[in-house]
Amino acid sequence: MKEEICNKIREYFSQMSIYKDPAKTNSIFAGRNLPSFVKDYLLKRYLDVKTGNVDTQGLTSFLDKVIPAKTTSVKDRILSGDEVVLLCRFNIYIDLVKGQKQFSIPDYGIKLQEGIIPEFIYKKHQGELVDGEKWGIVKLCLLPDDQGSKNHVQMVDFKPFKPYSSVDVDYLAEARKHFTTEEWIDLLISSMEYDPDGFANLTQKVEFITRLLIFIEPRLNVIELAPKGTGKSYVFGNLSKYGWLVSGGKVTRAKLFYDKQKQQNGIIKNHDFTVFDEIQTIVFQEPAEIQAALKSYLESGKTTIDNNEFTSECGLMLMGNIPLTSARVPVSPFYFDSLPENFRESALLDRFHCFIEGWLLPRIDTSMIFHGWTINVEYFSEILHSLRTVNTYNLLLDQLIYFEDKADVRDTKAIKRIACAYMKLLFPHWKNAENVNKDEFMMYCLDPAVRRRGIIKEQCHNIDPEFKTRMPEVYLR
Repeated sequence: MKEEICNKIREYFSQMSIYKDPAKTNSIFAGRNLPSFVKDYLLKRYLDVKTGNVDTQGLTSFLDKVIPAKTTSVKDRILSGDEVVLLCRFNIYIDLVKGQKQFSIPDYGIKLQEGIIPEFIYKKHQGELVDGEKWGIVKLCLLPDDQGSKNHVQMVDFKPFKPYSSVDVDYLAEARKHFTTEEWIDLLISSMEYDPDGFANLTQKVEFITRLLIFIEPRLNVIELAPKGTGKSYVFGNLSKYGWLVSGGKVTRAKLFYDKQKQQNGIIKNHDFTVFDEIQTIVFQEPAEIQAALKSYLESGKTTIDNNEFTSECGLMLMGNIPLTSARVPVSPFYFDSLPENFRESALLDRFHCFIEGWLLPRIDTSMIFHGWTINVEYFSEILHSLRTVNTYNLLLDQLIYFEDKADVRDTKAIKRIACAYMKLLFPHWKNAENVNKDEFMMYCLDPAVRRRGIIKEQCHNIDPEFKTRMPEVYLR
C-alpha cells in the first residue's frame, strides 16, 4: 500500500491506527490461537504510536497472566486455590428451571456444569451476561455449592471486552472526505489485514471487500462460492466478535434458532451474522424443519419455533467451494450444484440477496498479509457494527432511486440492501443527495447490487425454469 495512504491513516485515525508486523505478531502470540480483534487490542496496549514498536516484554508478561498458553492447566491452578484472571471467550447458559446462570470456557476445559455466575455479578452487568458466546476478562475461583457437597468454578469478577465503549460514526464520515474512493478501498483491505497491492485490479479488490457487507447491513443474506485458499474463513472468523462461523459438524434447528428443551436462543439470535463455512461438510439434522424455518426467517427476519416467535436482525451467509477450469472459471454454469442437496431449492435460494463470485479472487499467500500502518481490527469491527443501525443511508437511497411499476418485491429489497451496504462501507460521508457523486453511486453501489441479485435469480432459474431472470428497471431520481 502506498506510503501516502498510511500517512493519511496515521493523521486522520491516529488513536485507532496500529502498525502491523506479521512476523513479530506471530512470534509474540505463538501458542495462543486468538482472533485478530483480540490481538490488536493487546498490541495497542503496548504500542508506541510514534514508532510502531511494541513493548514485547510487557505484552508477553500480560499474556502469561490473562491468556496462558494451552499447555498451562488453568483447572489445576483453580483447584489448588488460586484466583485466576483470564481474557477469554466463554459461553453462557441461563437455566430457568434451576434459576442458575452457568458458563463454560471451552479453550481451558471448564465445562458448562462446572461454571456458575453468582447473582451479584449477573445484576452488576445486567444486559451483558446473556445467553450465547461472550468475550471478556473474568476472575475465577473454586467454591463449594450451597450444600457443600460439590465444588464449582465461580465467576467473582467480570469486565466486558469492549476496548471501544462507543465509536463516533460522524468522525469516520469526516475522515472519509480526505481519501479518494480507491484509497478508501485500500484502507478497507488493509484493515482486513491483507495487502491491497496483492490484488491484480480494482475488480478483485471490490469483490474482496464485498465480504464486509454482511458485517454492516442487517439481515443481508449472501452466498459465496469460491475455490479453497481465498481467505473466506479468516475474514469471518477473525475480524469481529459479533459474528459466528459454523465450520462443519452437525447443525440442528434448536442450535440455530431456539432450543425448547433448554429454553435457550440459538446462535442466530445474538449475532450480527452467521456464516456456514464449507457448507458441503455440514450435516443438517431434520433438514425439512431447518429448511422451513430458514425460508420464513430469510423472508421476514422471523419464524415460529414450537409456538414461540423468533426474531433477529442476523444476516446469513452460505460459503462453499466450487470446481474451476484451468482458466479459473466455474466448470459448470449451474453454480448451485455445488451446494448440499437440502439447499438446492429455488424457493429457498431466492430469499438470498447477494452473490459473491469468489473465483475472481486470488489465492492468498504470505506476501498478501499486510505489513504497515492501518486501522486496528477492534475499532474496525466496532465501526462496522455501529453502522448497522444508522438509517441515514436507507433514507438517502430512497431519495436517489425508484423502481419500475410492478417490480418484484424480493428484487427491490435485495437491490436496496446491497446498495445501502455499499454506501455505508465506501461512502459514509454521503449524508444527503447533494453530497452524492452519481457516477460513483452507479459504479460502486447500484450497478453491483443489480448484478449480484441478478446472479441469484439466474441460478434459481437454472434449478426451476419458472423463475424469471429479468431484473426490474431502476432509475435515478
